[in-house]
Amino acid sequence: MHSSHLLLEEPIRMASILEPSKPSFFPAMTKIVGTLGPKSRSVDVISGCLKAGMSVARFDFSWHDPEYHQETLENLKAAVKLTKKLCAVMLDTVGAELQVVNKSEKAISLQADATVILTPDEGQEASSELLPINFDGLSKAVKQGDTIFIGQYLFTGSETTSVWLEVSEVKGNDVVCVIKNSATLAGSLFTLHASQIRIDLPTLSDKDKEVISSWGVQNKIDFLSLSYTRHAEDVRHAREFLSKLGDLGQTQIFAKIENIEGLNHFDEILQEADGIILSRGNLGIDLPPEKVFLFQKAALYKCNMAGKPAVVTRVVDSMTDNLRPTRAEATDVANAVLDGSDAILLGAETLRGLYPVETISIVGKICAEAEKVFNQDMYFKKTVKYVGEPMTHLESIASSAVRAAIKVKASVIICFTSSGRAARLIAKYRPTMPVLSVVIPRLKTNQLRWSFSGAFEARQSLSVRGLFPMLADPRHPAESTSATNESVLKVALDHGKAAGVIKPHDRVVVCQKVGDASVVKIIELED
Repeated sequence: MHSSHLLLEEPIRMASILEPSKPSFFPAMTKIVGTLGPKSRSVDVISGCLKAGMSVARFDFSWHDPEYHQETLENLKAAVKLTKKLCAVMLDTVGAELQVVNKSEKAISLQADATVILTPDEGQEASSELLPINFDGLSKAVKQGDTIFIGQYLFTGSETTSVWLEVSEVKGNDVVCVIKNSATLAGSLFTLHASQIRIDLPTLSDKDKEVISSWGVQNKIDFLSLSYTRHAEDVRHAREFLSKLGDLGQTQIFAKIENIEGLNHFDEILQEADGIILSRGNLGIDLPPEKVFLFQKAALYKCNMAGKPAVVTRVVDSMTDNLRPTRAEATDVANAVLDGSDAILLGAETLRGLYPVETISIVGKICAEAEKVFNQDMYFKKTVKYVGEPMTHLESIASSAVRAAIKVKASVIICFTSSGRAARLIAKYRPTMPVLSVVIPRLKTNQLRWSFSGAFEARQSLSVRGLFPMLADPRHPAESTSATNESVLKVALDHGKAAGVIKPHDRVVVCQKVGDASVVKIIELED
């Protein structure tokens, strides 16, 4: 059977499936975002996560206080020094999230066909008859027959940890619901999701703003994951807020699409955001299950063509408690890569899962296998056609560099960049070899002190598929004589050799600026 999507040999050689995978320095081109929490916050475990392939650490502020996250971040910094692996920091906002508050933390057992009341009176004790929630507008937003889901750690789809309610009546501020399935809720906080209903809460809450302006500023966060993004205006508002916070003007905003409203405004949100997170946990509840894959494919295609990173969530939920993913999950990870995903985000699997390091390692291995059969040729043609003609100067250089690298079977593409834009454009064409992005720091001043930029740009490329950054020595200016260019190139080549991606007699494609011109050149290495 001829497939136009896969580069698998035809007919597929079963023997090649049985060949063991070769280990490489970069576990996979697809990036892995790991959420750090109770089971993944010691220097030892974080070091294991970095070695296994985590390149972005996510801090989820729905849980714990800033002090707790600060301790974890200090451990991350120590692990980065130990392992010499660069890692970016992502702050995940709470946003317009509705929560059930269970102060006593006793497990709550809910029985099918019984009724339960949702009340905004947070002082009440949570029980199987009454669940206090953190929002007093629910009774105005819902009507009889509406669907509400409540689950621990969002929704795994598991019927034992999530409950499905149907609104039977609204009594004042209280919402009376019929329970549709028996489930036990354990822990102090459960997320509540009202399916396809607009919740009148700000996307950036006051609590989020407080955390960003203290913890975020103190730690110069690389990414802000904007939960429950519903309109482009949400992203603009967040960017305006960040721009007033010194260094955070450089922080990239990843819009998290988790409901129908965000889906309806996807194109405008994509234009405003720096990247997109497809939050399949919540989306899988707002959308009929059979529609989720369609959204994933359509959204990833749009992100790829716009050259903006796309992150897929909820891939190996079962690894929270098990050492191996299910067959369906393994296939799902591979399909996310074949669909064009830049990164895979792990939530509960690393936050509270029993096997954080193993999960990252297995997901990385699945990604690497899928990348081997990713149809780069078809993808390249599609992207060039989408960009159209006349191409901009930069697009032309980027696509030429990738075409040249594939034609000469280069082992790596080296790109010199100060803003990171040129390297991201090269990565947009999804070359089959890694792109080493050499970020040349720029000297800048605010009249009081001089400082070098570049660290943000280097770390932010850690969310882009196939892009691997290194920060050049600031003593080598970007636009300079050919002599300094050569010395920076030597450093980059030595880095590639040490990493094992460049060997003697390899060909390397270099993309750099010489004076006013952008140059793509092919180098053949000696012994």
